[in-house]
Amino acid sequence: MIDPVNTIRQVCLGLPEVSERLSHGTPTWFVRDKKCFAQLWPDGHHRNDFPHLWCAAPPGSAAELIAADPDVYFRPPYVGHRGWVGVRLDTGVQADEVAEVIEDSYRVVAPKTLVARLDAAVTQG
Repeated sequence: MIDPVNTIRQVCLGLPEVSERLSHGTPTWFVRDKKCFAQLWPDGHHRNDFPHLWCAAPPGSAAELIAADPDVYFRPPYVGHRGWVGVRLDTGVQADEVAEVIEDSYRVVAPKTLVARLDAAVTQG
């Protein structure tokens, strides 16, 4: 990705009722300004000194992603034990793959009514 911050921002803010604000000093996205579903660390975080994204993940998918491609996916600190997945952005991962992870994350956190709105928009699009 040429500009991961703007790419990720566009994907996240394109989802129903999503807002962005800084949390822990980094861009973070929330559903209805309450539930966090994605957090971007453009300059790294703690020992992970590479640009990366943390996302909520559907049950079991974080382990599957990490097992399938450990060079791109990892278990992030603090939230990994809750099923979140980290995505390294310095590995050549494509923007559409990151967008899929973000959408899955949104679906985990968003209420059913908003997921239905997303599905309707995808069907019409």
